[in-house]
Amino acid sequence: MTELAREYGDGLYALADEENLTAEVLEQMQALKACFREQPDFLRLLSNMSLSKDERVQILDGALRGQVHPYVLNFLKILCERGALSEYEGCVAAYTALYNQAHGITEASVTTAAPLGKDQRKRLVEKLSAMTGRTVVLSEKVDPSVLGGVLLEMNGKRYDNTVRRRLDGIRNAMAGEA
Repeated sequence: MTELAREYGDGLYALADEENLTAEVLEQMQALKACFREQPDFLRLLSNMSLSKDERVQILDGALRGQVHPYVLNFLKILCERGALSEYEGCVAAYTALYNQAHGITEASVTTAAPLGKDQRKRLVEKLSAMTGRTVVLSEKVDPSVLGGVLLEMNGKRYDNTVRRRLDGIRNAMAGEA
């Protein structure tokens, strides 16, 4: 995340917090992030320098007015005017970090060889919440190359209890003895 993204995301969070709109703004920013990923041509259009700033802002306004909170729309207009729409995802990350900190939320990512069952997911979230004393929002990834076990990333740390890591450790140990 760039300093610009952090500064803009933090600024929007401060404004939304003053008005008790942090959850609504976060939800809309994340929804727009997903839309922008699905429709990258829209962002390319808004970043097209052959259009004037006014034209790009009008396109943005026409597409989103009435669909998102005015704070979110005006935030996007500012990014568009400054040619910084490429920083949007970083802004969302900065905003989300402040929201999570203020609401006692920790994000965690788990990678497994097969999807977790409902009970497994529930137990994992409960255990992580008990360990951290915070609400845990868990995202899941499936990667058959881990072979088994769990790779957990949380609070900037990586906990690798996968079969692949253990096999790599055995292979390295055997190579060192040969």
